[in-house]
Amino acid sequence: MAWRIFYNAYFDRLWRYLLVVSGGREDSAREALQSALVRVARHIKIFPDEHVFWSWLTVLARTAFADESKKQRRYLSFLDRFTSHSEIQIDGAANFQANDQLKNLLEHNVALLPPDERIIVEQKYFAHRPVRQIAEELQMTEKAVESKLSRIRKKLRDAMLAELNESKD
Repeated sequence: MAWRIFYNAYFDRLWRYLLVVSGGREDSAREALQSALVRVARHIKIFPDEHVFWSWLTVLARTAFADESKKQRRYLSFLDRFTSHSEIQIDGAANFQANDQLKNLLEHNVALLPPDERIIVEQKYFAHRPVRQIAEELQMTEKAVESKLSRIRKKLRDAMLAELNESKD
């Protein structure tokens, strides 16, 4: 009952606040809002007045947005590092063909993964689900899911690089 009252009173207000903070990027605002609501549930306490409570909520929301932004930058950085290691020289019209080749290679190698690994990769990178949700669904810790993702990414990278090197020869 208390959560419903909180949700009805603050959800829209926090959503609008995060839309402004994110520069209108709804997907980023949505992820940050979800993370902020989890933080509220974990760390809620009694505040002297509504103004102090709202200030606390905005701090939670801003830090949730910052954390989500860092996570997104790490993911993009991973993609940059992954493609730079492939040693493919791309210029002009070859760019589209090379992207298609990498996409097809990735799809092929993901399809070859064991079902438990494929599910984790698909949930994280194709369905864009947070690690926390994946961990809960698979009854694993977040750390275990992150470790498994790290091993799977290395496995995929090595397999793809091997195939790319074979196609060069």
